[in-house]
Parts: sequence; C-alpha cells; structure tokens
Amino acid sequence: MIVTLGAQGALVHTARHTVPVLAFDAGRVVETTGAGDAFTGALAVGLAEGMDAVAAARFACIAAGISVTRPGTSASMPRRDEVERALH
Repeated sequence: MIVTLGAQGALVHTARHTVPVLAFDAGRVVETTGAGDAFTGALAVGLAEGMDAVAAARFACIAAGISVTRPGTSASMPRRDEVERALH
C-alpha cells in the first residue's frame, strides 16, 4: 500500500517494511491543484513498467513535485523526460 503525505512525500507499506519516500522540491510552489493526479498517474506508469513500489513512489513524488511549480492542472503535468532528468 502507498499512502501520500502531500508536501512530506509518501509512505510505502509492504508486508515487512514501511519505507518513507521524500517529497521532491522542484522549486517555488505555484499551485497544488493536480499534484495528486500527477502522483497517481506517474505511480501507475512506474508500476505498470515493472518498477518496485519504492521506485514507483519516488518517480511519482518527482512528478508531483514538478507539477506544483506550474499553474493549472493538465498544463502542470510534467513530461516523462523531466521526471527522468530529476531522477538522476
């Protein structure tokens, strides 16, 4: 199970562990509307592509962190290459 914590990131609960995943600070927060959608979409992509839960949650936190630096909802969604650059 993965629980979002907003500006604090997320928690990944497995049968054996609870792993905190830190939020990603991409810069000044402009608007938080759509951050949950960015998180959920990126999490779904990560899991569908075979990432483990912690890696997928990290990918999702980065997407959400980028999205809050932009106004709007669909316009704030980061491109995949932006998320991947932030991973490295």
